[in-house]
Amino acid sequence: MMPSVALIDYGSGNLRSAAKALERAGLDSKREAVIAVTSDPNRVRQAQRVVLPGVGAFGDCMRGLTSIAGMRDALEEAVLKRGVPFLGICVGMQLLATTGREFGTHAGLDWIEGEVTPLAPGDPALKIPHMGWNAISIVRPHPLFAGIATGSQVYFVHSYAMRPRDSDHVLATADHGGAFAAAVARDNIAGVQFHPEKSQASGLALLANFLSWRP
Repeated sequence: MMPSVALIDYGSGNLRSAAKALERAGLDSKREAVIAVTSDPNRVRQAQRVVLPGVGAFGDCMRGLTSIAGMRDALEEAVLKRGVPFLGICVGMQLLATTGREFGTHAGLDWIEGEVTPLAPGDPALKIPHMGWNAISIVRPHPLFAGIATGSQVYFVHSYAMRPRDSDHVLATADHGGAFAAAVARDNIAGVQFHPEKSQASGLALLANFLSWRP
């Protein structure tokens, strides 16, 4: 039986593109999985892998996620207790933090200690949101970045960035008038600020690596 991946539908993500990219990554790498777009906590609780996308403001996304009865408990059971591989995408990565500072102060999942703060480019000519292709610098080896080189281009759309308290949790950085965390991880939990589903070969490689990742 193929492993199941729960792609969480909580009203804040480009679910169709993410699902299609995961399916293609699985086919191309011969790591096929059943991709279930779901808002059912039981499906999340039983999944072999979990993906949390996110588009929009931190507080809105957190409210949307926690408004689904039983979803936070299901996530904690699957990810924290069973140790299934977890990938947060864009705001889905930011929700891993302790606190988000977008339009007020909001509690996050607190799975990776840190806070989400506004991008503040040192060059006033650089626009916010940071939107488009940018190179990443891989700062420590990790299975998610196997075969992906420093300097690879990936696609970003964001105005805020996660700042982990422990720098060892940063896997990759990018620069937009100053360095920011482009990817983070600890144990079985990982997140990327960029959109792998929009990042062509590098994004598909990362998703394929996620499908075979065994923390």
